[in-house]
Amino acid sequence: MARRSETISPTAHYTGFVWVRSGLSDPVFATAEGRVLHGLLRPLMAASGALGGPTLDGFLLARHRLIDRLLTDAVERDGITQVVEIAAGLSARGWRFTRRHPGLIYLEADLPDMAERKRRTLRGALPAGPGHRVAELDVLDETGLDRLVADLDPARGLVIVTEGLVNYFDEPAVRAMWARFARALGRFERGRYLSDLHLTTSDFAVRAFVRALSAFVRGQVHLHFTGAAEAEAALLAAGFGRAVLHVPPETGLVRVVEATP
Repeated sequence: MARRSETISPTAHYTGFVWVRSGLSDPVFATAEGRVLHGLLRPLMAASGALGGPTLDGFLLARHRLIDRLLTDAVERDGITQVVEIAAGLSARGWRFTRRHPGLIYLEADLPDMAERKRRTLRGALPAGPGHRVAELDVLDETGLDRLVADLDPARGLVIVTEGLVNYFDEPAVRAMWARFARALGRFERGRYLSDLHLTTSDFAVRAFVRALSAFVRGQVHLHFTGAAEAEAALLAAGFGRAVLHVPPETGLVRVVEATP
């Protein structure tokens, strides 16, 4: 069953505010809800950081910046000029990348309520590049992604991005999702899949952090796979030809997946 858009909205609001606060977004992407949530969590995050533990802002920024770097490589080095970001929330990545690369086609796909909110937000920002648009997609729809990319040009390549998505689903759902992504990318001459991923850990501080995050998003945050090798094997089994998990230099709390068909 698909997650309802209002269930994921706390993280969408919070992360949207973090991107603005860190200079990664236009101020219109910061919502009142995000500002309030950030203020409520600030004492807890400050205490965690003072004790040497993880902070929500720290791992959010680490994964976001690393995905940005890998996407920049795909566009500037490998010449891929089409991107689909699934469950983009209030991220300004599509807005930033199409302003920086005017020839880039960038589709942000999200559940209907979030997609409509994103459209309203974008109307208040400086114009995105001409190839930017917001579409509706349920990531659990077996054929939804195939329909979304059907009109894209196979010769221009495709990057699929998911950030802050896969750990809301259990492992069977993630494996099925990855198989759909690999299938969709397979029709393009060059393809890339980029995503964050949290691995299973016995670290008490990290597990406590994940429990707190689950309470914050009002749903379970799943930890998948016992190590990078197991996760990479799952990606290969889903139909990718190559997969590697990167560790952001700022934190070991999260991994970033880079997989190719």
